[in-house]
Amino acid sequence: MSRLIEMIGRTVRSAGSSPVLLVVRLFLGAVFVYANLDKILHPQAFAEMVYNYQILPDVLINLTAIVLPWLELLLGLCLLSRLLFPGAVFLANILLLTFFGALVFNISRGLDVHCGCFSTSATDSGGSMMWYLLRDGVFVLSGLYLWWSIFLSKRRAGAVQSQHRAPVLR
Repeated sequence: MSRLIEMIGRTVRSAGSSPVLLVVRLFLGAVFVYANLDKILHPQAFAEMVYNYQILPDVLINLTAIVLPWLELLLGLCLLSRLLFPGAVFLANILLLTFFGALVFNISRGLDVHCGCFSTSATDSGGSMMWYLLRDGVFVLSGLYLWWSIFLSKRRAGAVQSQHRAPVLR
């Protein structure tokens, strides 16, 4: 167990070493923090936005409208502070891929709904579904970069190092 905690600690300490990684982490953290502010203040309006996507069953609409903004806030703060960073990166990617998938699904069905990503105001058009798709695509790529930097590049670097070690003769 202590080896696992030590390994997670090394991953978190090295997570902010690259300037690009730092910028992407702060960008995505700020996006998540900013995205939840209006939704927390107006859960009923956000519930209507969630309903308009026509994806979730009615019984999950209100629960989603209440829990999701707080989860976004928590993830944003974790990304900004690097607290529980690997888990925050994992959950942020799950959410980003889910949001992106919902947009693609509604575009394929011919629905043009207000995104509700940053504002619950129905009068704030913010853009078309294609704009939302492009913008969220940037968010997904940012999240996947964090994922790769935290999980995959470390594993690959460890494998390369172990291949270059000299054999131990006894």
